[in-house]
Amino acid sequence: QVHNRSEYLQHVISSLRKSRDISTALLIFSHDHYSDEINDIVLSVDFCPVMQIYYPYSQQLYSKEFPGEDPRDCPRDASKEKAESLNCLNKDTPDKYGHYREAKYTQTKHHWFWKLNHVFDHLEVTKLYEGLYLFIEEDHYLVEDFIHILRLMDRLRSSSCTDCNMMTLGTYDKKPKYEGIHNQVDVMSWMSSKHNMGMAFNKKTWVEIKKCGTAFCQMDDYNWDWSLHFVSLSCIPSKLKVMMMKAPRVFHIGECGLHAKGKNCNPSERVQFIEGLVAANEKYLYPRYMTISGYPAQVKKVSLLPKLNGGWGDTRDQHLCASFMEAHSHS
Repeated sequence: QVHNRSEYLQHVISSLRKSRDISTALLIFSHDHYSDEINDIVLSVDFCPVMQIYYPYSQQLYSKEFPGEDPRDCPRDASKEKAESLNCLNKDTPDKYGHYREAKYTQTKHHWFWKLNHVFDHLEVTKLYEGLYLFIEEDHYLVEDFIHILRLMDRLRSSSCTDCNMMTLGTYDKKPKYEGIHNQVDVMSWMSSKHNMGMAFNKKTWVEIKKCGTAFCQMDDYNWDWSLHFVSLSCIPSKLKVMMMKAPRVFHIGECGLHAKGKNCNPSERVQFIEGLVAANEKYLYPRYMTISGYPAQVKKVSLLPKLNGGWGDTRDQHLCASFMEAHSHS
């Protein structure tokens, strides 16, 4: 999923270029912003088949109307009384905290859900494909054996964890290590804050998620991952159960994301650190087999539903999101 950070995109492509067996993958770039610079970077990919898809309701295309910022919309922090007196368009649909929608924050969840519907249900090329889809973002960085690892994890899932329906290649460990755990996975309930980086799943899991798509789209949370977490606990019968690499194969290099304020935004430094870490642990890459190291207990009872973050009270957002599930729409 690509927005507009070309420097990050170059890094993720460079990491893919170095990855073994990448020529066997189909690389799909899903965009919500068009620029010649981004397009040129994508066109430079010469190591595997490439496809580009474009989220059709981007802020770039709808800059003065929904789902972008309509000048007639209510200001985010307007009180109910103020909204009534302004008679703004969405005066009746603030979120659970009393705030009105902000287009730049709603776009990511729309794009994410549109992308899933599109790649699983509306592309000719994936129609008969039953294998894994790996979802990465423009500010991720992959380790060269990630395809090998995914194959091992999938094999382990078939033999030892048939109810694992999600795989995650990334971790948020501040000090990742490889020694002693390089070929180990943990199995646990999927949690948005821990397991949203380098997620891989197949069409069967998508069908389960999509059955709960209405709940996902109505969830008053502008984050796709928290919405998915909520839906996993409250709607998906088998819940999402994740098999997660203990030694990461996907890293996050983005310090300048949606919420970053005044952070150090030099991805090259972060990439240097990751490359150094991987080089120092080179002997632990390409393990021959994978084992389940444990089933860590959840910090809290996983039945507890997370607190919703709001930002998704507007019925227009809920309806647009749900419309992506209609057959052959928005292709």
